[in-house]
Amino acid sequence: MAAETVDVVVIGLGPGGEDAAARLAEAGLSVVGVEARLVGGECPYWACVPTKMMVRAADALAEGRRVGDLAGRADLVPDFSPVATRIREEATTGWDDAAAVERLERSGSRFLRGRARLVAPGEVAVTTDDGERRLTARRAVVLNPGTEPTIPPVDGLPGTPYWTNREAVSATAVPDSLVVLGGGPVGCELAQVFARFGSRVTVLESGPRLLGKDEPEAGALLAEVFAEEGITVRTDARALRVRHGGDGFTVELEDGESFGAEQLLVAAGRGTDLEALGVAAVGLDAEARTVPVDERMRAADGVWAIGDVTGKGAFTHVSLYQARIAVADILGDHEQDGDYRADYRAVPRVTFTDPEVGAVGLTEDQARDQGLSVRTAVTEVPSAARGWIHKSGNAGFVKVVEDADRGVLVGAASAGPGGGEVLGALAVAVHGAVPTAQLKQMMYAYPTFHRAIEAALTKLE
Repeated sequence: MAAETVDVVVIGLGPGGEDAAARLAEAGLSVVGVEARLVGGECPYWACVPTKMMVRAADALAEGRRVGDLAGRADLVPDFSPVATRIREEATTGWDDAAAVERLERSGSRFLRGRARLVAPGEVAVTTDDGERRLTARRAVVLNPGTEPTIPPVDGLPGTPYWTNREAVSATAVPDSLVVLGGGPVGCELAQVFARFGSRVTVLESGPRLLGKDEPEAGALLAEVFAEEGITVRTDARALRVRHGGDGFTVELEDGESFGAEQLLVAAGRGTDLEALGVAAVGLDAEARTVPVDERMRAADGVWAIGDVTGKGAFTHVSLYQARIAVADILGDHEQDGDYRADYRAVPRVTFTDPEVGAVGLTEDQARDQGLSVRTAVTEVPSAARGWIHKSGNAGFVKVVEDADRGVLVGAASAGPGGGEVLGALAVAVHGAVPTAQLKQMMYAYPTFHRAIEAALTKLE
């Protein structure tokens, strides 16, 4: 089969891949972007955008229930249909990517819908509805395959109508009851959303706490809030068997306890099938979890990788950040030594529960594992001025992690109302390695939630 030759082939058109394809085409290169699902990837259709619409609606219900503590009385009748309608009409257009495809093609990039795999250096095979196509990339292949939900090997689970985040987002009604396998960001966000709309929710987390990759204080905070909202949480809960019948699902744990619900949501992580992507054809390990890249996103000769597959953070902002770096390297567009090199010291991340849980840089444990001389301090939001004023719904904290030898923050966490927004100041401090002594001399507006940063810094003394 004769191969078509172009400058660049971009495999996977999530946010980073779409951005890279458009930038390279606008720079004058001939580009073909390949995507098997929807142009734009997980974020606009099943993740960031629609889930935050769900979170916004659920938070509105929670605020309504707080009226009694603050302003009188509110009678609430939860209705999920406006949420489902908004997701279909405003976020996903019925899960149609026509507008995204048109946007990509306006940039000058061509689009090919199909499943791509590397077959040799610079050679890509694409399986389409019309057969197989071959592409040869003169200058670069950019890998942005994204991830798929990981389904744990639990007896009885395969073949049952369980949900992943995709089915949860496309749901038109709330189940009477829901068991969530996984207490990470996705599991926690969706658990709280469905609980606030009236579902009886149980979260089963195999690890010792919720949000296991965040500070322990974050998991403890969410567990307390969830308990107050009627969400059952079981940690160290390893699923042994799943049964499905007319009454729904039953999840049996290794310790003998079992939980039943109308619906089961599997939120046990995500991964990429590197073997199916054909990475071995360019000398990469097909059995690895991620594709290692250097500071310019180079993965192999003529191959760049960006996004979730690099293992640097499964976030849209990381993918877009890496796309800019990869494009600059492919184009040879480096203004000076050190520009356009990846720096992951201050990767921000936010779990959009209520309270929001934001974090940046290293956790306390990670800092200690790196052999740093660590000092930490924590301030509870309710004890701060704005937290006390806010009253109902004010749970949260600010934690700072300092490298005491250098006198700079290497990590921080911000949980509470607007926790992700408060994180912005902490991210600047970590990224810029601003001396802690200088941070202590700043003025923090009163009364704000971010003023809790000042209190935490003071405690470092």
